[in-house]
Amino acid sequence: MSNNFLDVKNVNFRIGGKTKVKDVSFSIQNEGDIVCLLGPSGIGKTTILRTIAGLENIEKGSIDLKGKTLSSKNIHIEPEYRNISLAFQENSLFPHYSVEKNILIGAEKNKEKKDKKISFKEIVKLLDIEKILNKFPHQISAGEAQRASLARSLISKPDLLLLDEPLSNVDQSFKEEIQVRLKKILNKLKISTIIVTHDSYEAFYLGSKCGIILNQKLKQFDDPYKVYHFPNSIEVVNFLNRGILIPATIIDENTLENDDLGLIKGNFIQHFSIGSKVQLLLQPEDLEHDDSSNFKLDVVDRKFRGTNFIYTLKTHNNNLIPVLVHTHHHEQHEINDKFGVKKPITLEHIVCFK
Repeated sequence: MSNNFLDVKNVNFRIGGKTKVKDVSFSIQNEGDIVCLLGPSGIGKTTILRTIAGLENIEKGSIDLKGKTLSSKNIHIEPEYRNISLAFQENSLFPHYSVEKNILIGAEKNKEKKDKKISFKEIVKLLDIEKILNKFPHQISAGEAQRASLARSLISKPDLLLLDEPLSNVDQSFKEEIQVRLKKILNKLKISTIIVTHDSYEAFYLGSKCGIILNQKLKQFDDPYKVYHFPNSIEVVNFLNRGILIPATIIDENTLENDDLGLIKGNFIQHFSIGSKVQLLLQPEDLEHDDSSNFKLDVVDRKFRGTNFIYTLKTHNNNLIPVLVHTHHHEQHEINDKFGVKKPITLEHIVCFK
């Protein structure tokens, strides 16, 4: 018997007779942990949430919560008996109730639970919706409606909270602040949560684990740091879009060589035989800017990101390499400038694919 809080084992997630994601296994180890699921639209992320909530049956595998089987080929616990709360992306508020009454409907559920203490006022304040409590759903914005729905889910004190793109309608300028507040609430209440999101930065911030769903498979499930720095496939690299792949040849156990960049040293995450032809992942943080370096590449693009620039450099073989530089570096480069790259090139970790 597993000691995990939630276990999803070898499940095919289906909706409308069609399998969306195949043979999925992942777990929430401890109560209060947060899992974030990332993937393109239509891949089946919402189907996973609906199935865990009990809105869809399964024909293969099992879903266990707190040691009890909720779903399997022969078992299906109805949604109302699972103590799982699912907040959909779209507005799910009752139109004829005020925002306050909508939220208090959640408070009626599990009102006998005394172990998870947070007040109505505290949740409303943390989600910044005090000013809309007396309004009706048609009188508020989509972002406010999302936060009201989230408040209703939180105040119901579920064993497991499922959030489908919970902040997709929140203004970008306010989004990071709401992420911080949401994480604070979830940590205080120790509510185990699965969040579906398109925003990888949101997933990396909120999630204790992140899952990448591509081509009907859960491709990687790991700590956010490892998902970002140690993607396990070219598919994941391309989906995250946080770097580029360039051809290289393995020289020895700590060195590879690229025609444009020369020798590159570091610690290999996966070892290959000497002479192997590989694709090396280069992320924006990997190369170092150095104006005094004799090794220079052409700047073909520059993106301002507030605290930093992302320069795109073109190599002799027309590879386009992103390099991150802090905004306050003493010399900013323009398009067509020569950009110095520090040599020798040493990477903290080398990620390659054959």
